[in-house]
Amino acid sequence: MQVTETLSDGLKRGYSVVVPAADIESRRSKRLAELGRDLRLPGFRPGKVPATVLKQRYGSAVAAEVLEESLNEATQQLLSDRGLRAATQPKVEMVSLDPARDLEFKLELELFPDISLPDFAGIEITRLRADPDEEKVTAALTDIARHHRELVEEAPRPAAKGDILTVDFTGKIDGVAFAGGAGTDMDIEVGGAGFIPGFTEQLEGLSPGESRSIEVTFPDPYGSKELAGKAATFDITAKTLKRQVLPAIDDELATRLGFEGLDDLTTAVKRRFQNELDQLARLRTKRQLLDALAAAVAFAVPEGMLEAEFGQIWQRVEADRKEGKLDADDAGKSEDVLRAEYRAIAERRVRLGLLLSEIARVNGVSVAQDELNRAIRAEASRYPGQEKQVIEYFGKNPQALNGLRGPILEEKVVDFVLELARVTDQTVTAEELAREPDAPAPDVATADVAAADVTAPGQSTGEG
Repeated sequence: MQVTETLSDGLKRGYSVVVPAADIESRRSKRLAELGRDLRLPGFRPGKVPATVLKQRYGSAVAAEVLEESLNEATQQLLSDRGLRAATQPKVEMVSLDPARDLEFKLELELFPDISLPDFAGIEITRLRADPDEEKVTAALTDIARHHRELVEEAPRPAAKGDILTVDFTGKIDGVAFAGGAGTDMDIEVGGAGFIPGFTEQLEGLSPGESRSIEVTFPDPYGSKELAGKAATFDITAKTLKRQVLPAIDDELATRLGFEGLDDLTTAVKRRFQNELDQLARLRTKRQLLDALAAAVAFAVPEGMLEAEFGQIWQRVEADRKEGKLDADDAGKSEDVLRAEYRAIAERRVRLGLLLSEIARVNGVSVAQDELNRAIRAEASRYPGQEKQVIEYFGKNPQALNGLRGPILEEKVVDFVLELARVTDQTVTAEELAREPDAPAPDVATADVAAADVTAPGQSTGEG
C-alpha cells in the first residue's frame, strides 16, 4: 500500500492511498475460492463449480465486497501505522474503482488534539452543603394535609380566602369569547394558585348565586401566543361554596399514608428535601470543577465536532425563537451576536468533553458492565410494559448505549478529579445553595465525547 500525505493543517490531515491491483485480485480470487467450496449449483458436484462459472455469476458482487473490505482495511492500517486517532469519521473520495487497476482513494480526517492534563492537586473547590429548611418541611407537611382535606359545603355567604367556589365562567378579549376561555362547574380556591395572576384573588367576597366580571392580563410569555400579554374580561357565576377542613398533622394522618407515625413521615419529607439539596450541591461542585478545568487547558478542538455541537445548539435556539421562548437577554440580541455566544458555548462543551475523555483514558477510568446494566434497567423502568423491548433496543444500538454510558463515565471522571483536588467543605443555607453564582459559566460538557473515546478510540464522536 502506498500512502502520500496531501494535507496537514492543524488537526486536519489528508492522504492519497493506493492499494495494488495484485492485492485486490488476490483477495478476489481467494473469496471466490472460498465461495466455491460450499456452493451448490445444479449440474455440478459440491465444491467442483468451475472458476469461470463462479466469476461469471458472482464476480461483480465479490469484487464490490473486496473493494469495500480493502478500503476499510487500508484506512485502519493507515491510522494504525501513523498512530493517528480520528476525531471524526474519515471522508473518503474514490479515485479509481476499476477492478483491473490499482484501488486509489483520497482520505481526509480530523485528529484528536494532543492534550496535556492539568495538575489536579492545584485545583481548589469549595463544596457546599445545606440542610433542609424547617419552615419548608412544615409547609410540605401542610401541603400533604391539604391534599387529604375534606370539603364541607357551606350555606351561601361571601367567599373568603381559602374557600372553594364552584363557578361557571366565560372569558372574552375585546368583547369576543376566545377558545379555551370557558369553564363549567369549576372548583377554584379563592386566592389560590394555578390560574391567571389576579384571577382567584378577585373571587373573594363573591357569594353563591351572584355573578361578577373581573379583569386580568395574561402573562407574557404564555402557553398560547394568541393570548400572551392581552387583557381579558371574565364573566363569573358562583354556584356553591365549600370550606376546606384540613386533617391534623399527627400520627393518625401519617398512619393513613402508610407511615409508622408522624416522626416517620417527617423524616421521609426531610429525606426528600435533603436529596434535592444534595443533587443541587453536586451540580454546583461539578460546575466549579469544570470551570477550573476549562481555565487550566488550552487546545484546539476538531472543527467537525465543533460544527456538529453548534448545529445542535443552534437548532434549539431557532426553535425557541420561533416559539417565542427565548429569554429576555437573548431576545434583544442580533443573530450574529447570538451565533458567536452559542458557538463559544459549543467550543467549551467539546473541549471539556475531550478533556474528560483524556482524563478517563490516561487514568483507566471506565464504566463497568454492571453499572451499564443498572442504567439500562433504570431506563427500561420508565416504560412499564415495554421493559423487554427497551433492553433489546439498547442491545442492538451501540450509539444509544453510549448515550447511557457517557453520563456515568462523566460522573466517575468528576469524582476521580475531586479526589485529587483541594476540596473545602462549607455548610450554607438552602437559599444560599440555590442562589446562582454572579457569573454562571456556559453549560457543562455532556459525556458522549468522553464515552466514545474511552470505549472506542478513533471513532467519530459528538456531544449531545
